[in-house]
Amino acid sequence: MDGGEQQPPVTADDHAPRSAVVVNPVKVTDLDEFRETVDGALAAAGWPAPAWYETTVEDPGRGQTERAVEAGAELVFACGGDGTVMACVTALAGTDVALAVLPQGTGNLLAANLGLSTELAAGLEVAVERGRRRLDVGVVDDQCFAVMAGMGFDAQMLADTSETTKARIGWPAYVLGAAKHLRDRPMRLTIRIDDRPPMRRRARSVLVANVGRLQGGVRLLTDAEPDDGWLDVAVLTPRTLRHWLAMGWALVRRRGSVPRMEVHRARTVEITSNRAQPRQLDGDLIEPGRVLHARIRPASLWLCVPRPARDPDLAYDADAAAERGEKLVEEARRE
Repeated sequence: MDGGEQQPPVTADDHAPRSAVVVNPVKVTDLDEFRETVDGALAAAGWPAPAWYETTVEDPGRGQTERAVEAGAELVFACGGDGTVMACVTALAGTDVALAVLPQGTGNLLAANLGLSTELAAGLEVAVERGRRRLDVGVVDDQCFAVMAGMGFDAQMLADTSETTKARIGWPAYVLGAAKHLRDRPMRLTIRIDDRPPMRRRARSVLVANVGRLQGGVRLLTDAEPDDGWLDVAVLTPRTLRHWLAMGWALVRRRGSVPRMEVHRARTVEITSNRAQPRQLDGDLIEPGRVLHARIRPASLWLCVPRPARDPDLAYDADAAAERGEKLVEEARRE
């Protein structure tokens, strides 16, 4: 992957796109102030006022994003946690409408994996400068994921991580959730990758990844790239506390292979357990089930990234974008 842009440079003759903001109001401290900042910054950049859509418990963003596209939006800002971003990804995959991420949650996995800033000003500036990249997405049932899907231990960890603790201490809260399940019994699995013969494993977790980083920036899969047309499948088989510690130490050091982890590449993968298991997509829990079937949908999502996009993680000079964004926001506040 050469990290280059995949969209023609913006010229002075290009019109400012119509945009929409899909926001999870629970994740924003002061929604009125947030809206004023976003509206003002886009106005200062010469963009028309965005349409605003609030998510609900019943619809975390997919329906709102679909309505925004139907209304003519050419760019959608996803403002919330990983669940909001995943819902927007599902609605935008396969369209020419770009996604810009304004992270507000504690996970922010997509932003962390692609080197995108978690600062509001940087997210706005990245969208205004109109750097774009085409990404793959994974598909499970009728939902898309941009980061990873999982079955087993990873979903159990998410289920036992308190929202209050996440809000108070951030990603380390997941460590507390994980500690409760280190001694759980493994799953009995059949794993079928593409058209290869099925494999049978006793595993604690299987992760199907489009990118490679976990919470806290830990790089689980060094070769996973979000635009290579492949899913990376990690099968984790620790059985004792010593196995977990050895695996964790190897991931932190990131030298050589990781014990108790095997990795495969797939276009499609089907994981079948002997009993129903917790499952997750991009850090959000979905219904437990015995089967997790995932497939790659190559080059199906336009994502806003800093320009020029030359970094292997699809972003370059995000700090400089943040500085330019601060000027944009300050200009909006003066008007």
